[in-house]
Amino acid sequence: MNERQYTKMREAAGFVAALDQSVGSTAKALQRYGIHEWADESEMKDLVHELRTRIITSPAFDGDRIIGVILFVDTLRRHMDGMPTAAYLWQQKHIVPILKIDKGLEAEVDGGRLMKPIPDLREVCEEAVAHEVFATKMRSFITGPGAGLDAVVEQQFDVAGEIIDAGLVPVLEPEIDITTGRKQETEQQLLERLRAGLDALGEGRQVMLKLTPPEEDDLYRELVAHPRVMRVLALSGGYSRGEACDRLARQHGVVASFSRALTEGLNVHQDGKEFDEALDRSISEVYAASIT
Repeated sequence: MNERQYTKMREAAGFVAALDQSVGSTAKALQRYGIHEWADESEMKDLVHELRTRIITSPAFDGDRIIGVILFVDTLRRHMDGMPTAAYLWQQKHIVPILKIDKGLEAEVDGGRLMKPIPDLREVCEEAVAHEVFATKMRSFITGPGAGLDAVVEQQFDVAGEIIDAGLVPVLEPEIDITTGRKQETEQQLLERLRAGLDALGEGRQVMLKLTPPEEDDLYRELVAHPRVMRVLALSGGYSRGEACDRLARQHGVVASFSRALTEGLNVHQDGKEFDEALDRSISEVYAASIT
């Protein structure tokens, strides 16, 4: 493990940018950016890489406010400014690279959507280590309390064990549907299951958690202080940037890991100055909420 990356991820003020839209969510990201047409999936990937490159290479995107960046595997395998993306992030920006590894979601069962199998997990982890990636992120989805939630958390910890064994830090993301009518009950059950999973981790093994901002402020504060937790991150989960930041600011010790909310207001037709200013405003707002 890179000790400098560990120290930054563990102690630095700031937040984690999520630029890991998969093939399924890339189209919406491009449309929000003002691009509505592409010939095929290959061109779509090229276009979203141009967007990510524009964001990451912007002077507004700095390592003083941004701790890490979650990348899609296609981005990891590409270059920025003549360097492999992960190397550019760490060597030029002093921002910790994190890799999204999940393959999408299964159908809902009993309030939970498990991750699809990751048959090449070992190979993906080896590739991440070769690129000096520090951590990996994997997302599940929870629509309410019940046995499905238990299954989601169990799967997250099972896969996390393999990732730790590969020399990486897993980011567990059991996202809760913000439209569920039983959100508070769901959050209480999730807290209990996460507590049990963390307590069962072996000595010296750590994870990060990426969670939906809860209805009860500071609900996850005990997780922030847990010795097996390196960092607790908050996703925006469909909230606007303003509401996501307001909710985040009330969660002590939690920092942002926003995707859609971070890129809100960016447009392909902005010139360099307009784009950098819009990105700087977004980063400033998210950073302020993360250090409150």
